Amino acid sequence: MDNSAQATLLGGLNDKQKEAVLHTEGALLVLSGAGSGKTKVITHRIAHLLEKNIPEYNILAITFTNKAAREMKERLEKILGRENKVWISTFHGMCVRMLRQDIYRLGYDNNFTIYDAQDSERLMKECIKELNLDEKLNPAKSMMYQIGELKNSLISPQAFEKQHGNFREETVSKIYTSYQDKLKQNNALDFDDIISKTIELFQAHMEVVERYQQKFKYIMVDEYQDTNTAQYTLVSMLADGHGNLCVVGDDDQSIYGWRGADIRNILEFEKDFNNAKVIKMEQNYRSTSNILDAANSVILNNAGRKEKKLWTDNEQGERITFYSADSDFDEGAYVATAIKERAESGSKYSDFGILYRQNSLSRTIEEQLARRGIPYRIFGGLRFYDRKEIKDVLAYLKAIHNPLDSVSLRRIVNVPKRGIGDSSVDKVSAYALEQGISLYDAMKDCEWLGSRSKKFAEFIELMEDLKQFAQNNNVEELINEILNKTKYIQDLEKDDQLQSRQENIRELVNKAVEFEKIIDEPSLSAFLEDVSLVADIDNYSEDADTATLMTVHSSKGLEFPSVFIVGFEDGIFPSIRSNSTEKDMEEERRLCYVGITRAREKLYITSSMSRLHNGKTVYNLKSRFLKEIDKSLLTYANKSEKKPGISQFAGIKVFNSEKPRNVGQSYKTDLPAPTGKKLDFEVGDTVNQIKYGNGIVKAINPAGADYEVTVEFEDVGAKKFMAFLSNLKKV
Repeated sequence: MDNSAQATLLGGLNDKQKEAVLHTEGALLVLSGAGSGKTKVITHRIAHLLEKNIPEYNILAITFTNKAAREMKERLEKILGRENKVWISTFHGMCVRMLRQDIYRLGYDNNFTIYDAQDSERLMKECIKELNLDEKLNPAKSMMYQIGELKNSLISPQAFEKQHGNFREETVSKIYTSYQDKLKQNNALDFDDIISKTIELFQAHMEVVERYQQKFKYIMVDEYQDTNTAQYTLVSMLADGHGNLCVVGDDDQSIYGWRGADIRNILEFEKDFNNAKVIKMEQNYRSTSNILDAANSVILNNAGRKEKKLWTDNEQGERITFYSADSDFDEGAYVATAIKERAESGSKYSDFGILYRQNSLSRTIEEQLARRGIPYRIFGGLRFYDRKEIKDVLAYLKAIHNPLDSVSLRRIVNVPKRGIGDSSVDKVSAYALEQGISLYDAMKDCEWLGSRSKKFAEFIELMEDLKQFAQNNNVEELINEILNKTKYIQDLEKDDQLQSRQENIRELVNKAVEFEKIIDEPSLSAFLEDVSLVADIDNYSEDADTATLMTVHSSKGLEFPSVFIVGFEDGIFPSIRSNSTEKDMEEERRLCYVGITRAREKLYITSSMSRLHNGKTVYNLKSRFLKEIDKSLLTYANKSEKKPGISQFAGIKVFNSEKPRNVGQSYKTDLPAPTGKKLDFEVGDTVNQIKYGNGIVKAINPAGADYEVTVEFEDVGAKKFMAFLSNLKKV
């Protein structure tokens, strides 16, 4: 590389970033604090390797989300001024690519299906049922979690069967074995299998892992603090031999211990890889110094961390505003009013991120935003690919691609309705099990069902036609053919959500068109793989001018000019579950650190002296983390406001903790009714709410952009909703 090229490549990098880019040989740990430019370092490091004439196919960069991978690719192309063939991928995307080529060595077909959480849970329920176990004692979700932990710890069903020690573990062992057997029969992998099966492949066939060791001579791993046992093992196997492994991460942002991430992977990197170099990147380019000082003052209380301290050349900025609310209603009013005031002063609604430790805290915030006409979105709600109509169409695509996929077949065999009931499917499924054949083959061979076999024959004929069509047409054309042949859209005309469901299906077709344009070798297999590996954060867009509500966990990797952290109370943040061990409390403190460092210019922290929990008023102390923030960095929004009874905040009446409100208590808002919007139900009607089911409408009050509706449910009592926001439907 000539001097001018190197100068261009290193331009704009600080000394520590340059050091990390130029150190290419051997093991390297880059401790990259929040907002210190880690993506910039990784992309410039790849560009530097390419300028040293390292072939593109010898470089591998691994990260955790498609969003991060796309950003790396785009930045690298901008630096190089051209496209390239460097493998920049998520862990799961990389492993799927490897498995598509070699999984046949493990007895699978290369056109395997990837099950999402819903598909996996449905298969788990089948296993529990077939084992004659009580699902109330063995909930499918609980089993999925336990088995996922075993897979991420690389404990196979056979190994667990040998080591389990009590009756409970024996039951889990039986379910684990049955579940894995069924996955293999269906030629399917669940999300946790993707990495564990790659390691199994490497361990059983050394020639495969050696091929990738020779191919990838320079490996970079982003967000290393989030790796679990399986990911650590995979990376170690790939780097074995050449040892050119660069990992980038921040132990202070390790917040996924609950899902298997092991902070020791980053804390003990120097022990695991001899002669490893460590570079600390502590200059932050995101936040004001007041925000960083607050984050530093909190995280310094953790013992299990590597010493570092964020600093910035940015301005000092505003002090952190703390508001102690009288009630959760008051808290929501404060947040909404503060946003409204800043928006009236020139801020966009998309400048605001509202973070909470528990999803349940969003309700009162949502209500207050809606009352003031503030547009917002909840991040991490129902995913696009989890919506019924999308799941239906994708199930057709999966069954066409992999007829062994019994979960997808069961979903679509009577969608749209074609006269095939669950009892008939159960009988054919039992026959398949008895004969040792696939459900698809059993559907082909079910004359013994008598007249009902005709319906299965018609379904199989449809699927065979679609399989034939798929061989000569792209995914967009195949989706349209499915819709045409099944008359799925016509069937939706009976649905009260017709318009939104049609729009979602059109969006899926748009996705297929876009996919054809951006993928080098588009195929049905690649399309299904792409949609299966989408994470929540991959769908986050900054285009919409809406305030964003999300958990602190979901906010990692994002940033906002202004951030609210609500529910800053002991028992909520930190979570009550973290009181058991210092290890758990330190993870909660790291989560607090992550939340604080999402803010660029302004940070608000709120707590409430009382809030409703399970229909009862509870009282919490302010978070212990508040005491860890240097008082000179804080300003108290209501320092002089300690009045009993009804307090006033920005002209909005709220109730304080000395007069706790009752469940179902109404508040006179004097707000107008929404214009151009009418409800199809009234007081006394039965409505359906997606979470709680059917309930009786007890009260309806106008709330500006929406109606506030009080619904009485048999199991959980009275709940309040925004009618249009919550999509309440008359039963």
